[in-house]
Amino acid sequence: MTGIGWIGALIIGALAGLIAEMIMKTQQGLLMNIVFGILGAVVLNALLFAVFGTTLGGWIGQLIVAAAGACLLIAAIRMIRR
Repeated sequence: MTGIGWIGALIIGALAGLIAEMIMKTQQGLLMNIVFGILGAVVLNALLFAVFGTTLGGWIGQLIVAAAGACLLIAAIRMIRR
């Protein structure tokens, strides 16, 4: 999440985690929402950069990437637990 700062990363992480929580129908706390949102953004940004050489910019772009990445992380954790 380049260019948005630490506070912005926390806000986007919390919102992305909340969106992923609603999409994936899980029950998590605020801290886990932030963690999944930030880790999801890092993972999907790295993947997008490796494949396409670029990623989405700005607050809205990073929110989309973080929410999608958080959904991927939740799905991966569900697959590992089974």
